[in-house]
Amino acid sequence: MREWWRDAVIYQIYPRSFQDTTGDGVGDLPGITQRLQHVADLGADGVWLSPIFTSPQKDMGYDVSDYTDIDPLFGTLADFDAMIAEAHKLGLKVITDQVLSHTSDQHVWFKESRTSRDNPKADWYVWADPLPDGSPPTNWHSHFGGPAWEFDAQRGQYYLHNFLASQPDLNFHNPDVIEAILETCKFWLDRGLDGFRLDTVNYYFHDQQLRSNPPAQAKPQVMATDLYGMQDNIYNKTRPENIAFLQQLRALCDQYDDIMMVGEVGEGGNKATRIMGEYTQGTDRLHMAYSFAMLGPDFTADHLRSCVEGFQQGAPDGHPYWSFSNHDVFRHITRWGEHGVDEDTFARLTCMMLMSFEGTIGLYQGEELGLTETELVFEELTDPPAIRFWPAVKGRDGCRTPIPWEKDAPNGGFSTGNPWLPVKAPQAAKALDQQTGDSTLNFYKEALKFRKSSPALRMGQTQFLDLPEPILGHTRSLDGQHMTCLFNLRKDPRVLTIDGPFTLDGPQEVSVKDTTLTLPGNGFAFLAHDAKITVTPS
Repeated sequence: MREWWRDAVIYQIYPRSFQDTTGDGVGDLPGITQRLQHVADLGADGVWLSPIFTSPQKDMGYDVSDYTDIDPLFGTLADFDAMIAEAHKLGLKVITDQVLSHTSDQHVWFKESRTSRDNPKADWYVWADPLPDGSPPTNWHSHFGGPAWEFDAQRGQYYLHNFLASQPDLNFHNPDVIEAILETCKFWLDRGLDGFRLDTVNYYFHDQQLRSNPPAQAKPQVMATDLYGMQDNIYNKTRPENIAFLQQLRALCDQYDDIMMVGEVGEGGNKATRIMGEYTQGTDRLHMAYSFAMLGPDFTADHLRSCVEGFQQGAPDGHPYWSFSNHDVFRHITRWGEHGVDEDTFARLTCMMLMSFEGTIGLYQGEELGLTETELVFEELTDPPAIRFWPAVKGRDGCRTPIPWEKDAPNGGFSTGNPWLPVKAPQAAKALDQQTGDSTLNFYKEALKFRKSSPALRMGQTQFLDLPEPILGHTRSLDGQHMTCLFNLRKDPRVLTIDGPFTLDGPQEVSVKDTTLTLPGNGFAFLAHDAKITVTPS
């Protein structure tokens, strides 16, 4: 039996911003349950929930203080169970964000660990003495600015934190930590969860010798919040011990029916591809992995092709997960917007590109409405790196603003209270109740239906065509049936010559005359054919 996730479309829900039912301005689990019909109507196969567990919310739930309870902001365990039941009733799978590499400093484990050097949990986190001059034990950087070490006066030692100082890293070299973490995962699987999205999956282990990283060999990339690119990060993450833990986690998941794990690889370029290959190799590690390869500023046919082919070559028996937007990056309609004829046309192009890729597809809430990045002023920010480094860093709040359900309702119908982030006019204009007729939402529904109806798109092998920029072209093939997918990534029309019989398939707007196919700006075409065809630029 083919596993549900192999050709699935997974819809990411950012719970804070989906639907508020209490009027406190923050989305909640009952709100998700209320709106799941929307996800089912879209044609998605499952949902990924960003963190919903107990947390002081210093990093919006990515700082967990209790792995086995729901944060009161979002509801209760009973609300979670009701949400799972409704999702399954609608035919939707549910996976949650598991943030295992670190906890909140408010977690009971860390509170005990920091009290002394000899308590039962003294070695549950990564502690180290200062260097003789009092400086941190290594040169490792934190992603949110400054050293990855925080001095704790109570213990007289530094502790490791790859992110905020209030997010201390667990010590996965301690088998008791691994056992405790596996128990927390089992807790949710026992409640009917269908899998996990594993945050920062290559960050679990650190170098026990605490060796400093060497300088980056390639040209360093320097950003205001992130000096990682100036080092070759070989000692603070992606350690070889990680594989054994993934195998333990997979063994736990394999005790249940049809569970899926997708790992977020915090790396870029060829290095990310190599890690994804290692982590998805065989049948005893992750089911699939993704990186930030398609979540950056590059929007060229060559880049997109290299992402897919790089995975094919670097992880030949692995399984990819492709998405253009999520809760950590600018929405792609804005990020790549300079290449769009207009927002709606560009939304349709990028939708069909995703639907054409081999593997599992991820959609981020609001993408199906064509939402753009929200412009915020400093006083509206909640994201720690944005607050610290404004205006050089805009942060992640702009992609996290609430979903607009009703254009003319207060706060777009998201909340009757004061929302944690504002719903502004450009986003409200694209509210769900405005998505009628020839809308972006209805186009997404048609696109997902088209993908499901085509075995070649769902399960076929990928072969790229050698076409010049800005045309991306590839053929998906299965059992003698072929679907050639062509995309014009720029605003001006492009003309192609097709040699061989084909029929146009799926939603598209192209001009065909004899053997000549014209792609308008941001145009695309899907050509169904039984025999080989040749595509060349005219």
